[in-house]
This record gives sequence, C-alpha cells and structure tokens, in this order.
Amino acid sequence: MAACSLPECGSSSLPSYGGLRLAKASIPTSSMLLRRMDSLQQQQQTRMIVVRAEAVAAPARPPATLPAKRSKVELIKENSNFLRFPLREELETEAPNINESAVQLIKFHGSYQQADRDVRSGKAYQFMLRTKQPAGIVTNQLYKVMDDLADEFGSGTLRLTTRQTFQLHGVLKHNLKTVMSTIIKNMGSTLGACGDVNRNVLAPAAPFKNRKDYLYAVEAADKLAALLAPQAGSYYDLWVDGEKVMSAEPPDVTQARNDNSHGTNFEGSPEPIYGTQFLPRKFKIAVTVPSDNSVDILTNDIGVVTIVNEADELQGYNIYVGGGMGRTHRIETSFPRLAEPLGYVSKDDLLHAVKAIVATQRDYGRRDDRRQARMKYLVHDWGIDKFRSVVESYYGKQFETFQTLPPWKFESYLGWHEQGDGKLFFGVHVDNGRIKGDAKKTLREIIESYQLSVRLTPNQNLILCDIRPSWKSRITKTLAQVGLLAPRHIDSLNLSSMACPALPLCPLAIAEAERGIPSILKRIRAMFDKVGLKEADSMVVRVTGCPNGCARPYMAELGLVGDGANSYQIWLGGTANQTRLAQTFMEKVKIQDFERVLEPLFYLWKARRTSEESFGDFTMRMGFDVLKSHIETYKGPRTGRSRILLDSDVHAALEKQADEKGLSVHKLASQVLLDYLNGSQDSDSD
Repeated sequence: MAACSLPECGSSSLPSYGGLRLAKASIPTSSMLLRRMDSLQQQQQTRMIVVRAEAVAAPARPPATLPAKRSKVELIKENSNFLRFPLREELETEAPNINESAVQLIKFHGSYQQADRDVRSGKAYQFMLRTKQPAGIVTNQLYKVMDDLADEFGSGTLRLTTRQTFQLHGVLKHNLKTVMSTIIKNMGSTLGACGDVNRNVLAPAAPFKNRKDYLYAVEAADKLAALLAPQAGSYYDLWVDGEKVMSAEPPDVTQARNDNSHGTNFEGSPEPIYGTQFLPRKFKIAVTVPSDNSVDILTNDIGVVTIVNEADELQGYNIYVGGGMGRTHRIETSFPRLAEPLGYVSKDDLLHAVKAIVATQRDYGRRDDRRQARMKYLVHDWGIDKFRSVVESYYGKQFETFQTLPPWKFESYLGWHEQGDGKLFFGVHVDNGRIKGDAKKTLREIIESYQLSVRLTPNQNLILCDIRPSWKSRITKTLAQVGLLAPRHIDSLNLSSMACPALPLCPLAIAEAERGIPSILKRIRAMFDKVGLKEADSMVVRVTGCPNGCARPYMAELGLVGDGANSYQIWLGGTANQTRLAQTFMEKVKIQDFERVLEPLFYLWKARRTSEESFGDFTMRMGFDVLKSHIETYKGPRTGRSRILLDSDVHAALEKQADEKGLSVHKLASQVLLDYLNGSQDSDSD
C-alpha cells in the first residue's frame, strides 16, 4: 500500500480514507482529500492491483466543515479506475446481469440495469441505454441507426425523454457492446447521459436558421456539453476498444477546460474537472433565449439565457442556479426547487463561469447523503449571496448584474413552422414520447425518403427539419394516416402532458405513469365535459411513478406523483409557462377516487374563475383549504334552470307586477330581460 507523505498523516487514531489518514484539522469531504492525494490512490481489484503514482495537484479551496462520511457510491467511484473496474470484468461474465458496483458505474456510460417487473418468475434482466445529444439534434444517419437498434436489439420502440434524448429499452447484456459501439461509430454518444456528471444539455429544439439568438443557444449547449464530458477514456476503452470516435472540439472549450488559473482543476489528472470521484450527484444544464421556456429553464442546476443586442449580436449570458425536481416522499428536507438568478457574464466568460459553478458543487456538495447531494440543497443552505461569493473565488471575477428578461412563455413547436431559410419544420406530437408500431415505421420512412434531420424536444416530442414546402401536404397526409396528427386535431390536454416510463421497467416506480396517463387524460376530459368546461379548456398535466420527478410534475398545474400501488400525491398550482412550483394538495389518493377529488375542483374552476384564469392560478388564488372544503360538500354539477340572485326590493317589485299580470316571477323577469337585451341590440345597430 502506498504510504502517505503529508505531515498530517500517520496517527492510527485518525479516520481513514482509502488507506490514507487525515489530521483532525483537515477532515474534508472525499473530494478534497482525493484532490490532495490523487497520486497515492490505490486501485483495488480482485484480479490485479493498479497503483496510480502520478503527481496530481489539487484545487486549493478545500471545505473543512462537511461530514467526513461518504456514501457507498462514493467508494465505488473512488475505486473504479475512472469508471472501469469492476464494470469491464462484469461485462465479460456469462451472467445476464452485473453486480452492484458495476450497476453504479455503467450509469456514467449511459445505461441502467433494469428488470421487467411484469415478469413474476425470476428476474428478467435487461438494460436501458440513453443517448446524449446537446439541444436534441439528431442527424439523419443517427436516427436511422437508433431505429434499427430498437428493432434488432431492443423492445422495438424508441422513447423520447424530457432531456431531448433517446432511450432504448430491452437491450440484453451480451448485446450491450454491439449497441454502444454502433451508436458511437455513427457519431452518437451515451457518455454521461446518466451518472454523477453533467447530463444532456438542453436548448430550444426549434431549428430556426434566421434567429441568431437560437443559434447562439445551440452553440452554447454544444460547448458546455463538450467542456463537461468525462475525459479519462474508459468509455472508449470499454465499448470501442480504445478507439476514440469523435469530432474535434472548439479551441475555446479546450482552453477553458485546461485553465487552472483559479484552482479549479486536478492538474495531471485524466479527469481535470471531475477528479476520481466526479460530482456528488447528477447535474443538469439548460440554455435558452429570452421568453422561450420550452426547456423548463428553472428546473435545472444551471440555466443559461443568451443575451443579444438590437443587431442580434451576442453580448453575454444570464445565469440561473439551484433548480431541481427530485425529492423523497414525506421527508421535508428533500424538495423540488426553482433556480434563481446568479448573475450575468460576458460572451467570452460563459465556459469559465459554468466551470466555476461545477467546481463549487464538486467541492462543497454533500457526499455522505445522496438525497441531499444535488446543488439545489447547497444553494438553499448557503443562500444565493454566499454561493455567488464562493463561485467567484473559482471564477476569478465578480458576476455582473442579471439582465432584465421578458416574461417566460412555453413553446411546444408542434405543427408547421418556417425555418427562416425557405424550408419548413414540423413538430410531431408523440404521446408520452413512445415511438412504436405503425407510427415508428412511418416516421422512419419519411425521415429516410426525404433525408430529414431530426430534433428532440424537452416535452417528449420530435421535430422533422429541413422540409421543402412542396413536401408539406404529402408528409401531413402520411403522418395522419398513422395517427400523428396536426396539433389542432389533438386534445389540448394531451399536447401539454408528460409522463415518465415508470412501470414495468423503472426500479424506482411505485405507480403507473406512461401506461396510465392515456386513461387519466380521458377521464379528466370526461370530467371537463360533465361540469361544462369546453374543448379549448386545458391545463398542464404531468404524471410520474415516483417522487424523483423525471417528467417534472412539480411544475404542472396538475401533477400526479406515485406514492403507492395505484395511489398518487396530487400537486396543484404550477403554471402553463413553467415558472411556479406546484404544492402538495393531497396524498395517497387512489386512482379510482380521482373523480371524487378532481371533479369538484374543475366545477369550481369553471364557476368562479376570472377571465382567462388558468387552473393553476385559480387553485393558488382560492387556497387549498377552500378547495378541500368544496370537495367535501360537492353534490355534483347543478342541473335544470339557471338562477339569478336579485336584490330584495327588486324581487318584491317583480312579484307585485307579476301578480298584476297573472305571470310567474320567473316568466316576467325573463320577458323584462329579453326586452332589455333586444332593445340594447337595436340601440347598438343605430
């Protein structure tokens, strides 16, 4: 075992970290230790022992007050030789599955081990692969490859995710290398699509060619993805035998990654930003333009907004920090959180600023409790001012004042739009993001026949790009024949809804989501009809099978979050433009009781909403106590004749005249009102 040469090491009574001992004055998180001691790290393996002896200089800003305890996953990462061991060994066995340590590591390579929970006789192991393409951009070739892989090695379906990626379900262990290598060799990637690293970077999917701000957003997403991609090479070692199949990265990305002028890097490490232990938890970034909230900007660890001048020249970026959706039921210290403004940076400083934020989370984010390890908890615990101050020490500059932005608006980009270069794009609504059956076959034929590129949206939909106007009618007709309709022909509830895959494959799911939402939406529409709401009346509905929030239910006007078998928490109060968190309204509501709970709310919304008031705004204005009281007293929608309340003196006068004329009060009032309305119309026409 390598010996520690630092003066504070040596006391047998001090806590040990991977065979090294620390003085009490320097008990840090594991990340600080490993930055200082990386040259002495021992890679413990069952078949061989690899001792890394290279000198690695560490960032000089160690936290000294965080818990020394580390979670089991932290130890797995530390001993993995940069995500290799024991994954490589486990992939070579004949077993249909891999062990727990390898399960944690394969996430970084873009895969989850799953088992079909509908199969009751033993574990039916399989793997889900998730791709990673910034801004959801998919080449014509990559789409065809993914479509083929789904049929040959997967479940025969393609799943579009809320982070603009594909998910390929049903891959067996012995086919993993074939599938992975095929994706890589066709300029796709799964590296970092999962795991404790930066995930896929979102950007608006609309392929505008005449909007520079949108082009800047896509460029920024691409550069941020490259900057924060794992560098140590295990991905290529395992899946393509060490052959790197990748395009050259922009020089400013390389420069920003290598820059250690403010102590952000592990000098000499194969992972200059992540080190041996990567980040405490997953990390999510979205980039957009002012007003376009197609990316749910406030739900990300970092939100970036491009700022241009009147000539559409890029000036800089607003930066939000601290968003995140995941939580745990009935644990108050876990919660969804919206990102808040951090500041503004010039156009040349974005990569350095984001790297500084990532370094802050890397060094100060909790590694003892994964439920508290997301950056949102660090921002929450410190407050934005302290967080900004620490980030600035890594950044080497102060953030400028956050620029004023216009109101946010959700953009779906469904239907036909002009690209700005004489061509069109068509946003295809895909129910719950699942491409299957005849729709899958037809999409493939269109994409192949017309040589179209594709973009995936953060709302689980797909955009067909670069369409000549002369192709529009043929493509519209062909898609409609397999149920891929223009948005005007689709229920508005479906257009804005989302659900995670949940059962039967997700190991975390405790209730249905994707398989359950079609019937749930039909029931909501039936309730709308019953209480007199119109076809155009809609709301944002999102359903997840567990509280992790993959479909971002905590931003919905009506969020259903699985909390037991056929049971859901009900969240109310989000907004259509995704700018306000919903709140927990009820827990443990059985799916068969949805009408009992929701119909009274929909009836009250219809009866007492203000003009154009959304369901989310209405529920927040009324307050949950009023809503719950109404549920208890609700007897069903009123039927029969409508009633008008009159002042007592008016009613008395009507009674007197009605008696003199031999009419009922109702009949006389109707005549008077009708005469008044007719007279008013005559007056208007004059």
